[in-house]
Amino acid sequence: MVRWESVMVVLVALVASTVALKEGECEVCVDVMKKFIETLSSKERENPSVIEKRFKQRCKESKGKENRLCYYLGGLEESATGILGEMSKPLSWGMPADKVCEKLKKKDAQICELRYEKQIDLNTVDLKKLKVRDLKKILNDWDETCDDCLEKTDYIKQIERLKPKYMREGL
Repeated sequence: MVRWESVMVVLVALVASTVALKEGECEVCVDVMKKFIETLSSKERENPSVIEKRFKQRCKESKGKENRLCYYLGGLEESATGILGEMSKPLSWGMPADKVCEKLKKKDAQICELRYEKQIDLNTVDLKKLKVRDLKKILNDWDETCDDCLEKTDYIKQIERLKPKYMREGL
């Protein structure tokens, strides 16, 4: 005979494991929330409306992926929607940044799709193992193009050719 209590415990554990963030997931949200929490005084952390006001102030100076997160949450004037309450209330309860981002992910999955761009160390990386997208990014970061590049090897040759110009030793 099946014990229903055991079945319920297994189901709850299964649901909890699918909702929890995986390592590196939601990196922009978690990073922004941790930094934001550190800027708040203990008194400010208790009031959701103060948290929202301070978050909007912080968003005015944000750039890149952090600005996109602000847009998704409603921290910018041009934001189409706003779910700041979904962020400010849990923060006021003392919920950790990663758990707040888990809750936000349920409301808008785009929030956890934001990722910081990885910096490629050209001194140690094997260009052959990179994707063409990453090779193009290297050239783009250097404000260079490769109009004649058709294959991955063409991009690698172009990067190798330009490397001395952009990769000066001893700087």
